[in-house]
Amino acid sequence: MIILGIDPGFAITGYGVIKYEKNKLQLLEYGVVSTKKEMPFTQRLMAIDEKIRELCDIYKPDCCAIEELFFNNNAKTAIAAAQGRGIAVGAVASLKIPVYEYTPLQVKQAVVGYGRAEKKQIQQMVKMILHMEDIPRPDDAADAIAIAICHSQWLLTAKPI
Repeated sequence: MIILGIDPGFAITGYGVIKYEKNKLQLLEYGVVSTKKEMPFTQRLMAIDEKIRELCDIYKPDCCAIEELFFNNNAKTAIAAAQGRGIAVGAVASLKIPVYEYTPLQVKQAVVGYGRAEKKQIQQMVKMILHMEDIPRPDDAADAIAIAICHSQWLLTAKPI
C-alpha cells in the first residue's frame, strides 16, 4: 500500500510518500511545497495543487493521510492554512483517492507512543522507523512522513473523510 502523508499549510505544505507492505515501511519521497508571500494568492494555491497531483501521478497512492488543523490564536493563519489544506484534500479527492485525517495527538501517539511528544521526539522516531541516516528536513516534511506512518498504524480503524 502506498500512503501519501500531507502536513497542510499555505506557505509550506509538507509531503511524504511511504510504502507499507507486510508490516514494513519504506520511504519513497518527501519534501515541501513552499510558496512565497509575493506570489499571487491563486498561484500559491495552484502550486500546492500541482505538486500533490504530480505526486499522485508518480506514486499512485492507495490513500492519503492528512493532519487536522489546530490553531489557538491567529485566525488569519488558520484561514490561510485551511485554504492550503482544502486544496490538498481537493486534489487528492478529485483523483478518487480516499483521504483520512488525524489529529496531532493521534499522530504523536502512533509514532512515539505518547500523545504529548515533542517535535524532536517525533522527528527522531521517523528517522528510526524508516532507517534514515538523518532526521528529514524541513520540519513540515518530517511531520508529513509522521502522518503517513500514523495512517499505517491505524489502517484497520480509520474511516475516510
